[in-house]
Amino acid sequence: MIRDDIQTALVTAMKGGDKPTTAAIRLIQSAIKNRDIEARTGAPVTDDDALVVEVLQKMVKQRRESIEMFEKGGRQELAQTEKNEVAVIERFLPAQMSEADTKAAIEAIKAELGATGMKDMGRVMAELKARHASELDMSKASALVKAALA
Repeated sequence: MIRDDIQTALVTAMKGGDKPTTAAIRLIQSAIKNRDIEARTGAPVTDDDALVVEVLQKMVKQRRESIEMFEKGGRQELAQTEKNEVAVIERFLPAQMSEADTKAAIEAIKAELGATGMKDMGRVMAELKARHASELDMSKASALVKAALA
């Protein structure tokens, strides 16, 4: 499980005296814990790894936005800190699909659903997310779906 990998990495980083990695992993654990608390009120979670991947993807997205803002503001040291955190977080994410694989998956879903135009984008995106959410950056996939349906 991803949670176990994260815990093991934390222990290793702490023993190795790697303070930046330790801090980043603690941030990850905190975000997962917050998500667990939110999930208590909803339906029971069936796939724990999917929940963890969702949290990690959200963290990466937030940090990429921060990097962009820091670089625009001329704060390279803060941008570098965020980049280091992204590198640590991405270690725990499953391998992402290549652009070619993503296009192939989109074409398969498009053919399966009989999607022909932009009016079908919602259906295609929903199916793509259901099948490949942990392997895709959905914002990039959205642009590819839009191109495929145009």
